Amino acid sequence: MKALAWHGMRYLGLTLLLALAGQTLADEVNWPRMTESADGVPIAYEVHGSGEPTLVFIHGWSCDGRYWRGQVPYFSQHHRVVTIDLAGHGHSGQEREDFTMPAFGEDVKAVLEDLDVEQALLIGHSMGGPVAVEATRLMPERVIGIVGVDTFHHVAPQMSQPDLEQMLAPMQEDFANAARHFVASMFIEETDATLRDWVIRDMAAAVPDVALSAFEDMGTRHIDGEAAQHFEELTVPVVAINADLWPTDIEANQQLLPEFEAVIMEGTDHFLHMARPAEFNQALERVIGTPP
Repeated sequence: MKALAWHGMRYLGLTLLLALAGQTLADEVNWPRMTESADGVPIAYEVHGSGEPTLVFIHGWSCDGRYWRGQVPYFSQHHRVVTIDLAGHGHSGQEREDFTMPAFGEDVKAVLEDLDVEQALLIGHSMGGPVAVEATRLMPERVIGIVGVDTFHHVAPQMSQPDLEQMLAPMQEDFANAARHFVASMFIEETDATLRDWVIRDMAAAVPDVALSAFEDMGTRHIDGEAAQHFEELTVPVVAINADLWPTDIEANQQLLPEFEAVIMEGTDHFLHMARPAEFNQALERVIGTPP
């Protein structure tokens, strides 16, 4: 009986220690959070730091929240920083028929509502730029500005439907191989080879149906002028921090939105925030510090 009692006490003691260890882990680890978009798709996001305005980082096509790792530690020192996995990306759900810019905008809205954000600055890389525009249309009372990251190069239509179909065809036939070649064209030789190879392999591993749906929707909205119309209707400041890999037509964009401004980082590429994080962070900090 004494042996049984002793073993029982040891068991209870071990259980208590494990419970305390689990509580400590829960207290110390900043676990990713989940909410639901308007259509019920689970959306994963992370929150770091505190301070207003809240900086909401929105990734690009076939990327996810990990692509902002060079920004989170820097900006979370003085701001609440939110990174989002849009539906079909990262740890978010994929149960959606069409992955469109307005639907992604709903994902961002769901996260801001879940956090009850009052003042948000949306920072969108590549496709994340148009997503930020759509999110702002849904909640103009919460968004105080948009910062595009290598996006908004020329918002007015410049591409035709045959052009879009030509771009889509190789990805429809062999997504992984075509995506590798497509993403490789977004880099310059000077970019760290390890970073370049990781991005290429990671984006080529995206879910093809998600990637193709998003790519087609983004292209179609540009061709039919909807992207330009929604950009023109914005009532918040918009600044782009772009690489010089592709030209940014500031004057053309100002025809749509007179307040549009752009900062050009020379000698870098589409993933400037990852390839040159220190320089990019300083540029973004200057933009954030500029009053609307």
